[in-house]
Amino acid sequence: MPFTLATWNINSVRLREGLVQKLLGEETPDILCLQEIKTPIDKFPTEGFAAMGYRHLVARGQKGYNGVAILSKLPITDAGDSDYAALGHARHVAARLENGVVIHNFYVPAGGDIPDREENVKFGQKLDFLTDMRDAFRADRPQRAILVGDLNIAPREDDVWNHKALLKIVSHTPIEVQHLSDAQEAGAWVDVTRKDIPEGRLYSWWSYRAADWDAADKGRRLDHVWATPDIAGAAHGSRILRSARGWDQPSDHVPVFATFDL
Repeated sequence: MPFTLATWNINSVRLREGLVQKLLGEETPDILCLQEIKTPIDKFPTEGFAAMGYRHLVARGQKGYNGVAILSKLPITDAGDSDYAALGHARHVAARLENGVVIHNFYVPAGGDIPDREENVKFGQKLDFLTDMRDAFRADRPQRAILVGDLNIAPREDDVWNHKALLKIVSHTPIEVQHLSDAQEAGAWVDVTRKDIPEGRLYSWWSYRAADWDAADKGRRLDHVWATPDIAGAAHGSRILRSARGWDQPSDHVPVFATFDL
């Protein structure tokens, strides 16, 4: 069963419902995983998406912040969620396809501005979240699974616009990269995007603070698609929709795509 999956931090699904519909209409992914939906699920704008064929929804929401959702043309069932680091936040949800593949949708905490857990509680929460992910994968190694989302870390030197300049900036510090690597290795996850696009600079986020984000091009690859080794070989066609950053009233993130033949 071939299908195309996209992941996108939408930064408020109600505010940007029109952009989601634009993406669904123009790119027609079979599954769209959204992060930072910023709404309780009873206020999620399901009707417009259902009218476009996306009638299946598995989601966890919160009023005003966080929240993750999986929209699908294909039938999916709720496969639960986990409260990593016991934050009480809606940052993870999972859905199961009819072929048994489980899709995990994550929104890892951003971590604040100071990369020191003693000075910045949010940074400590981010590291604890990643540690809990690692421990969960070690305790129950996933199989036939896909992990996507805004992981809020750009791990490789070519996942940021300037490696040296960002070594002390949250999202690219060595301790964050190591924590993400530990979680990845614990589940033997394959970075599908970099499997398909192994070389060159690759970004999925550009700050709102840039006067001209496109010209400055100071991006980071914070959004990821991973798969377990038993299905990673079936993944192909990865791409990042850079043009979405230039849409009207955009998110600061853009969609990341991958196709799976399963």
